[in-house]
Amino acid sequence: MKVHDLRPPAGSTRPRRRVGRGIAGKGGKTAGRGTKGQGARDTVPLGFEGGQLPLMQRIPKLRGFTNPFRITYTPVNVGALEQVEGDTVDLARFVELGLARKGDLVKVLGGGTLTRKLTVSAHAFSKSATEAITSAGGTVTVVPLPFGHGRPPARGNALTNR
Repeated sequence: MKVHDLRPPAGSTRPRRRVGRGIAGKGGKTAGRGTKGQGARDTVPLGFEGGQLPLMQRIPKLRGFTNPFRITYTPVNVGALEQVEGDTVDLARFVELGLARKGDLVKVLGGGTLTRKLTVSAHAFSKSATEAITSAGGTVTVVPLPFGHGRPPARGNALTNR
């Protein structure tokens, strides 16, 4: 066994070093703060960034943030499709009927009842809507999202709080 193999026993601790208590031990005189300067004096407030506007002041107060990648759908209930003439409803038909705006992502929800066979195309369907349409003898077609299968492009820019 050599000196470099020595280890303190498991669970042992050493007392905390108390600096600034005179020249007798380690940490006397400048107490590890160096010589002169702002850091050597007890004047730097918490969060101070050297005159730059601190982080806590740069962030808007009590407002949270808006997720720039949020996907918002226009909801359309199955009950609204009951009055639609014809047997197919696609995105263009939703716009034509005033149930959605052009370019909106449409999600069909299960509110209301559907008694006739319909072929419905939309970006998303709830489980109850899919069940209602298929149990009435219709079919459900999921239209792919315009930005691919990943997340949508970010709204806003780096300078806004999105």
